[in-house]
Amino acid sequence: MQTIHYEKDGAVGVVTLAKPPHNLIDNTMLAELVAAFARCADEGCRAILLRSAMRHFCAGADLNVLASERWSQAELERMWTALEQAPLPTVAAVHGAALGGGFELALMCDMVIAADTASFGMAEASLGLLPLLGGVQRVVQRTGLARAKELAMFGRRQDPRALERWGVINLVVAEAELGNVSLSWARQLAAGPTVAFGCIKALANQAARGGIAAADAQQEGTNTRMWSSRDQARGLAAFATTGPGSAVFEGN
Repeated sequence: MQTIHYEKDGAVGVVTLAKPPHNLIDNTMLAELVAAFARCADEGCRAILLRSAMRHFCAGADLNVLASERWSQAELERMWTALEQAPLPTVAAVHGAALGGGFELALMCDMVIAADTASFGMAEASLGLLPLLGGVQRVVQRTGLARAKELAMFGRRQDPRALERWGVINLVVAEAELGNVSLSWARQLAAGPTVAFGCIKALANQAARGGIAAADAQQEGTNTRMWSSRDQARGLAAFATTGPGSAVFEGN
């Protein structure tokens, strides 16, 4: 791949944005990102860490190709499904700037950890555009209507601690600690019950999109999948013999 690096760290698939100088998004980069997430699942990873090798996490879309590489609704839906509905827990580690599409890529992960020096923003309105990868609706999901309109319409860069308070991101850490903390979160998720995590993720995403009733309608199916997994058998057996926290999960 030209713009994305992939490696395994134990059970964690580490996906690194690596397009100099600022990880500007184009169709090639998005296609490679989708392929990297799929590779994580295909190669038996149990969690995914998304990070950047550049100065910034991602400074948004490549304006030189933005007009010519417009994404159709079908393409957007395939990308959202591949990234947000990946069967593994996903963690984004953000340093530098996550602007425009870069902010939106982070929002597609289950959890976002940011360096205290990072900045986030939706700058599209200053160019007569709107967030093209679904950022408005994803901020509405996380923090509500008023904040989403504020972020998208004013286009100001936001301090990560404000976004942590608003519930847009999960955690802010010192920049020097970002790599270790984000990898630790991914490793903890990789060590857990992958099937149960996948079911939790599916229900949470469904509730965010369709409301509680839609998630309730999906509950029986996710319960059945969980009960048929070896993870739950190991977890219950370990609890019965040695107490909570002693199970070794396999993810199937």
